[in-house]
Amino acid sequence: MTVTNQSSTAEQTESERIAARYPAEAVRDDFVPKEVYFSPEFAGIEERRLWPRVWQIACRLEELPAVGSYVTYDIVDDSILIVRTSATEVKAYHNVCTHRGRRLAEGCGSVRRFQCAFHGWQFGLDGSPTFVVDREDWAGRLKDEDIRLREVRIGFWGGFVFINMNPDCEPLEQFVAPIDDYTSKFEFEKLRFRWYKSTIVPANWKTVLEFFNEFYHVQQTHRQLLPFTNDYSNSDGFGRHAAIWYPATGALPLSRSPRLPPREEPDFRNYVLNFVETFNRDLQAMVTERNYEATQRLRTEVAADASPVEVMTKWVQFQIEAAEADGSGWPQGLTPEYIDRSKLDWHLFPNAVFLHGFVDGVLWYRARPNGHDPETAIFDVWSLQRYGPGKAPPLKREFYPRWEEGDWPLIFRQDFANIGAVQKGLRSCGFAGARTSPVQERAITHFHRTLRRFLVDPNGRFD
Repeated sequence: MTVTNQSSTAEQTESERIAARYPAEAVRDDFVPKEVYFSPEFAGIEERRLWPRVWQIACRLEELPAVGSYVTYDIVDDSILIVRTSATEVKAYHNVCTHRGRRLAEGCGSVRRFQCAFHGWQFGLDGSPTFVVDREDWAGRLKDEDIRLREVRIGFWGGFVFINMNPDCEPLEQFVAPIDDYTSKFEFEKLRFRWYKSTIVPANWKTVLEFFNEFYHVQQTHRQLLPFTNDYSNSDGFGRHAAIWYPATGALPLSRSPRLPPREEPDFRNYVLNFVETFNRDLQAMVTERNYEATQRLRTEVAADASPVEVMTKWVQFQIEAAEADGSGWPQGLTPEYIDRSKLDWHLFPNAVFLHGFVDGVLWYRARPNGHDPETAIFDVWSLQRYGPGKAPPLKREFYPRWEEGDWPLIFRQDFANIGAVQKGLRSCGFAGARTSPVQERAITHFHRTLRRFLVDPNGRFD
């Protein structure tokens, strides 16, 4: 009891110290203090009080296709082993041998049991010790319950496997609210990998994530999108999480940006065709190959003087017909009102962002610390889409130590070119902090306030 009280007192003391040192009130809608992007002290607080206590995406269920399939998820000093233990069950363990602490597995693969490469101890898929070399040396003192692999909380949402190292954490369903209310009808669980790319980026994980958590930069960084993008956006917090959307046009911003000189475009088909062509070429995500081909029907099956409503209606019709013909199906209940309400870009606290503007293609990002270095991050990008039965390509994980070495589509290269330069600029003595737009970058400031509050109390209010 004394130990528990001492632990509680130490927890409260550190919470008070963090609240005083990094108050949530220091983050305004138009200002984020800069130190949190490079401070070893702040990174250390995250290591102790964020990553061991928060739900985070470890992998997708399709990465665990058969009994014995496993994936390792590394976050700072911890490594989590996610394994399919039966046709209906997946478990997660701390990826460490309980004998002397060696990691049991690296990367991903398939096994019948886990064997430590140091001394040969073996563990079943259920985490129980199945073989200890010379176990009689312990003269009966080595109990199975003491040396079985330590389980980690696990949850499932949208086809993703989430882990949480805090055994007393809230249920995942409660944690992801209210995102599920806005997006469940898109059926993310039916998506599969189109491609999977990872790299090390020379920036803090928050710096990286925020590049994909606002559309304010489109007008400068991705100017090729402006001829068909009314790019003025809005954003706000939703519980722990945040969303971005285009208030002028709904879910998709299909009209010429007012930042460009005005130009008549009587043929609304061109907005859709250019949008799909550019995203198919420069992003290779969200727009699927099936969607691209279906869109070409607008050229021959819709009149040039058709109204925007007619063009959009036919465009959706062609997508549905292509999806049904392909066997991938189409989600039910996706009314125009639901799609508009679902927003376009979501930040799933703390370290994931996804864009789901197209029904059959979703773009997903995950950023996390690269070890203890506060100024480099591991960045994963997943292009996900709906496929017909047996038509999903084999999963190929591409890893590039430097983003310049990777085969990245243009839009990513445009962003990467800025990320490192921003991280360097954050350290300038002439820069006090980020002067965020109170409208278009509100998702970022909401994130920073939420992060500071979570570090103080993970069970507190985040509205």
